Amino acid sequence: MSAAFWSLVALATITGLFTAWALGANSNSPPFAPAIGANAISTMRAAFLIGILAALGAFLQGGSISETVGAGLINGVAITPLAATAGLLTATGFMAFGVYTGYPVPAAFATTGAMVGVGLSLGGDPAFETYRRIGTFWVLVPPMSGGLAYLTATILRRDDVPDTVGVPLLAALVSAILANVQLGIVPSPPGVSQSSVAEFAARAVGGPAVAGVEAAAVVATLAFAAAGFQFIRSRTQESVERGTRTFLVGLGSVVAFSSGGSQVGLATGPLENLYRVELGLSGGILLALGATGILAGAWMGSPRLLQATSREYAQLGARRSIAALVPGFVIAQLAIAFGIPISFNNIIISGVIGGGLAAGSAGVSRRKIGVTLGFWVVTLVTSVALGYGLYRSLSSVLGIQ
Repeated sequence: MSAAFWSLVALATITGLFTAWALGANSNSPPFAPAIGANAISTMRAAFLIGILAALGAFLQGGSISETVGAGLINGVAITPLAATAGLLTATGFMAFGVYTGYPVPAAFATTGAMVGVGLSLGGDPAFETYRRIGTFWVLVPPMSGGLAYLTATILRRDDVPDTVGVPLLAALVSAILANVQLGIVPSPPGVSQSSVAEFAARAVGGPAVAGVEAAAVVATLAFAAAGFQFIRSRTQESVERGTRTFLVGLGSVVAFSSGGSQVGLATGPLENLYRVELGLSGGILLALGATGILAGAWMGSPRLLQATSREYAQLGARRSIAALVPGFVIAQLAIAFGIPISFNNIIISGVIGGGLAAGSAGVSRRKIGVTLGFWVVTLVTSVALGYGLYRSLSSVLGIQ
């Protein structure tokens, strides 16, 4: 391989690291914003936890979305190192603007648009079926997240649902989902990259299956749910405020973990063909690279955006904050399971708004919401054009593909 090729490899890798850094500072920040808004955790402590948890999620759950971004957005061509660099530079520029201005940029919109642009510039064909699947999911996210948050917050505010019951039941739901989360660290059968604790229990114990569902997997799920319920219930019985905040911080932690898994592919996806095909390296190396960038970005750049999302979108209490995060966790894990790149800002901010509206609209900045939504649409459209143009320009100046 020529020196020019290795120079492109180095340039693409560095650009990918910067993109992961921007993701850590931008899109991995919102999961703890409701907890900060409810005064359950300080901004700097949240930034520290976001870095650790998002990096772990990136390494253990990021493979499916990375493959979609790297190979599923354009048909007929492979993403070259120069094309990957152009796409990543375009997406990173949008995210850096978001960090600087305090407006959360939807990283999935910016990266997806940029990679479609460079793919078209390479001469590829649009992957319309993939766009339909991704677009449908994106459109459904705000009503799903905001609606579920509104419903959950309304229930938690009811006088006939005591906090010692309502909050532990939500903890049980989250714990049950955790038992079925796909993780790279859980032993898997040959040919399978990830598995869940419930699936591992089913394989280890065996036993009957009912309607295609293994009994041992159901038992493992119920055991997780019971443990989560009992832990939070005991905390809320000692002190409702302390128990609620404990759950809020724990919920923010699992959502931050999920955000890493759902976002790292936006940085590593453009490098999939380069690392896996041209260099013959394993996907784990690429995910570790992305996780490192996310860790650095969360520690160095997230406090500013944490303040913006926690204070400016809605003034939330602990219960409405919980309501904002539960849908985010569910939707993020669904996206990871289906390999769909998503904007975590879209999920969490929709949940924050839904939770805030449960107590009336007074705490929600309508102007801020409107500007943000408009900026999201502009991001998607503009990133396609900029990605297309930037690759053409770099290819023309450098004389390489």
